[in-house]
Parts: sequence; structure tokens; C-alpha cells
Amino acid sequence: MPEVNIVRAEENSASSDHKGEAAFFDVDNTLMKGASLFHVARKMYQKKAFTLRDAAGFAWKQAAFVLRGESLEDVHSVRDSALVLAAGIRVEMIQTMGEEVFDEMIESKIWPGTLALAQQHLRSGRPVWLMTATPIEVASVIASRLGLSGALGTVCEIEDGQYTGRLVGDILHGPAKAVAVRELAEREQLDLSRCWAYSDSFNDVPLLSTVGHPVAINPDARLRRHARDNNWPIYDFRSGRRAATWGLRAATGAGIIYGGWKGFSRFRR
Repeated sequence: MPEVNIVRAEENSASSDHKGEAAFFDVDNTLMKGASLFHVARKMYQKKAFTLRDAAGFAWKQAAFVLRGESLEDVHSVRDSALVLAAGIRVEMIQTMGEEVFDEMIESKIWPGTLALAQQHLRSGRPVWLMTATPIEVASVIASRLGLSGALGTVCEIEDGQYTGRLVGDILHGPAKAVAVRELAEREQLDLSRCWAYSDSFNDVPLLSTVGHPVAINPDARLRRHARDNNWPIYDFRSGRRAATWGLRAATGAGIIYGGWKGFSRFRR
């Protein structure tokens, strides 16, 4: 069972009509475009916390994530790389970076449509929680800045104010999100049959299946099929429709490869 930290932003009191209800939102590709952890890595590179080669590895994973959606292998790869690089970094640095990353990189990548759905729940008196594999220090900043109720995120082990490079429990991803939501529901006296959950990834089907109102947002191909088969609502806030994006994906993929080759050539020269 994963250990996750719960950070509350400002409290949003539920009306009597919606008592026991809540909404749970995934972050990466659901609330924002791309992976939030990539932007943390980018900021760490700017602060010279690791090398250009490390930064290039994160950039490639981010490009793959945006183009084809989330995969468990990619998530674990990013997690392992980030843990190694975080070892020895002070907690205060990450907390400060979380604020900077939101202001400089994440805020502009928030999907307005997803944010509007979250705000609609808040206006109705339902708490809105982020559920993400992103480290809790970053997830809590996002929740606080957007005025949401709180966040559940992955917890990194800390000793003497520094990250050890190990996790407390496991990454909050896939089935672990469903476990965390059930634990939260028990503590908060929520009726999950009256709750909502939003995600872009087929890996989050356990979370989506836990609530009475699952919704697919910017879904990957497998989640889109699953949502259609189960009559779940689908929202796609990406520019263009699915049928119109395959050419863009191919062109973008080719551009990434070409740009990488050109950049490497310049670097060698």
C-alpha cells in the first residue's frame, strides 16, 4: 500500500446538498499539458543541480509523453531518474522551486477547460483534490495556487532536511490512486458513488472505476475506447480532434528527431 502525503489548500465547505461528494483530478495531461515533473527537472537544471545530459533525457521523456500519452514504463523511468538526481538536495530548495515552476512553467500549461470543471465543483460545494504521482511538494503548490482543496502525491524520504533518493511507500500511480482515494474517503466520510474522478490515462482506470462519476479528459487511445465502451463522458481540450492530430504527431515526432540531430551536431562542433 503506498504512503502518500495529504496537503490541504484552503478549505471549501460542502453544502448540505453535496455533503459526502468530492472530485479527484489527475494532473499530467489532465489538468495541464505534459508532465509536471519535467518542469521541475528543467528548473533543477537551470539551478545547475544536474547535467545537460540528464536534462536531455527528461526532455525526450516529456516529448514522448505529450505525443503518445502516459505509459507505466515512462513513469517509472522518470521516477527512478528523478530520485537519483534528488538525493542530497535540501527540501527547502524543492519547495521554493515548486513556486517558481508553477509561476514560470506550469500556470501557462493549465487546460482552461479542466480548470473550469474543477471550479464548477468548488462552486457547488464539493472539495477538489489532486491525485498525482508528482512529488507532494509540487502537487501542493499547484493545488494551493489554483484554490483547490488539497493534494495527494508521492512522498520522498527525508533525512536531516535532505532527500535520500528513496520513496516512502511507492509512487502514487495506477492502482495506488484508487487505494489512496478509498483511504481519503474513509477519513473524509465521502460517498464514492457520488464522487467524480478525471484522468487522461488508461492506467487510471482503477481510480475512475472507484467513483460513481468517472470522466475521461484528453484520453489516450485505450482510455478513449474504455470510456466509450462504458458510456463515460469524454472531454478533449487539445487543439483539433483525434483524427486531425495524427499528422501533427508525425510531423512533431520528425521535428523532434531532426532538431535533436541538429542540436547534437552543433554541440559536437
